[in-house]
Amino acid sequence: MPFIDISTSANLYYDDAGPKDGPTLIAVHGRLGTGRIDLGNVIDWFAQQGYHVLAPTLRGYGQSSPKPRDFPIDFYRRDALDVLAFMDAVGVERAHLFGYSDGGEMALIAAGLAPERFRSVMTVGAVGYFGPEIRPIVQGNYPATWLENDPDLMAVHSITDANGLILGWVQSMKHYIDSGGDVALSLAPKISAPLLLMLGRGDTLNPEAYGQRVVDLAQRGKLVMFDTGHGIHDEAPDEFKRVVSGFLKEVESAE
Repeated sequence: MPFIDISTSANLYYDDAGPKDGPTLIAVHGRLGTGRIDLGNVIDWFAQQGYHVLAPTLRGYGQSSPKPRDFPIDFYRRDALDVLAFMDAVGVERAHLFGYSDGGEMALIAAGLAPERFRSVMTVGAVGYFGPEIRPIVQGNYPATWLENDPDLMAVHSITDANGLILGWVQSMKHYIDSGGDVALSLAPKISAPLLLMLGRGDTLNPEAYGQRVVDLAQRGKLVMFDTGHGIHDEAPDEFKRVVSGFLKEVESAE
């Protein structure tokens, strides 16, 4: 699969699947993932439905650079700008956007910053807001023994300092929480594309009440809850496909 330089000073590896003449769909992975690791089955399924799927691996992850991956206090916005720059670099003016976990947070920001670029927005495990209730969950990621015990994941991302990497993420997340929690909430009213927010009832990092705030503020927002944890697309693939298919049919029929 190809690499591409983007205007925000990154070089991104990306998966390219599906018919080139199909409607374009940008798929973005989560923390410590890549397009193929987090969304392989989703990418293949969208491609089988006739979509031209482009799935960039975010900077610092997998084969993308610069390395090492880091988490400045504005990393969600930085990643959103990277994806918009990626669309420019590959010549995509307008697309459907799908984001999982951290990629979902980024998707909400990108859709708020450049609403005219997206035909629809779909997220799994993202809520645009981090309240004080999740602070202990965030803090529980450090120390990063759980990551050090996964040498394959360490190797995929060329991680040499797991504790340093995760401490950076924890500190940035705590900054969001302590600054009022706004990740994409203030941008939600600017999201003009139809928005499908998907959450699992067992997802402790992304409560239903948080997600409801985003869809209430968005111009055309919809929240669907699943009896799963964080990874809806892996835990309930049939229900996930049914919901997403129905949503995209509604989008296409309304255009």
